[in-house]
Amino acid sequence: MTAVSPLAGPDADGTRADGAGGGGGADSGWWRRRLRQARADLFGTAGVLLVAGLALVAVVGRWLSPYPEQGRGVADVAARNLAPGAAHWLGTDELGRDVLSRIILGTGPALLLSLAVVAVAMAVGVPLGAVAGYRGGWADAVISRVTELFQSFPPLLLAMVAVALLGPGRLNAGIALAVCWWPWYTRLVRAEARSLRDRPFVEAARSMGVPLPVILTRHVIRNCVGPILVQATVDLGSVILAEGSLAFLGLGVQQPAPDWGLMVEEGRASLFDAWWISTFPGLAIFVTVLGFNLLGDALRDLLDPRKVRS
Repeated sequence: MTAVSPLAGPDADGTRADGAGGGGGADSGWWRRRLRQARADLFGTAGVLLVAGLALVAVVGRWLSPYPEQGRGVADVAARNLAPGAAHWLGTDELGRDVLSRIILGTGPALLLSLAVVAVAMAVGVPLGAVAGYRGGWADAVISRVTELFQSFPPLLLAMVAVALLGPGRLNAGIALAVCWWPWYTRLVRAEARSLRDRPFVEAARSMGVPLPVILTRHVIRNCVGPILVQATVDLGSVILAEGSLAFLGLGVQQPAPDWGLMVEEGRASLFDAWWISTFPGLAIFVTVLGFNLLGDALRDLLDPRKVRS
């Protein structure tokens, strides 16, 4: 019997080994990968543009705002509850303040607070996670139990309790959110450190007598930068959402400061009569969270291309 070369004949399931038969399975797989890559690139570009636009508004918002004085709460009773129009593109609130101006002027403080909360959470959680994952033993047990204690409470509820103890305000809201956020970085870095501590380069450094702080910073934390960066990017949007929730409940930023969550709460009572007061600040929060989520997904795919190829 003459043997048939697998390069020329079909396989047992009727398809050719080179993907030319059976409906072009190899070609369809290639197209699926290309579509996934194109979709990831599109979403990543959208995330970069949204975040860059927010950063630009935060920096030059004072000059972009049509009514910059209303960021300080200056009221105009004669222009109360005006619908969106030529004079006020997004309308005015119940005190006659321009909604667009207050949204623009609230962008900078929102981003600064989010950056500060994430930075403090990383400064606390990353070293604790590195120590717990690398050392193990009693250090891991103690840090893990404290971390689980904080994570056993819903983050927003824990932040509400902290703000109730500290008092309302932007600074206290930031402190409360940082208290809620650091355990997530501890868990993330601990898991990464546990997988790194037995790697050859870490064992080599340990055998050479390299001090523990150097091993943790140069070999452990340095190799966790990718996951940390992705998590921090997503958290920037989540913190803005949480801070807006605290302001909506009256526990965050207080009048007359421009704050998106506070603006949503101000228009809640007149939602059906003056819908623009709450709707546009809510859309600002939505777009901000969406932008940071898209950027975080793009960074994840960039730092780990296997997620796109799989």
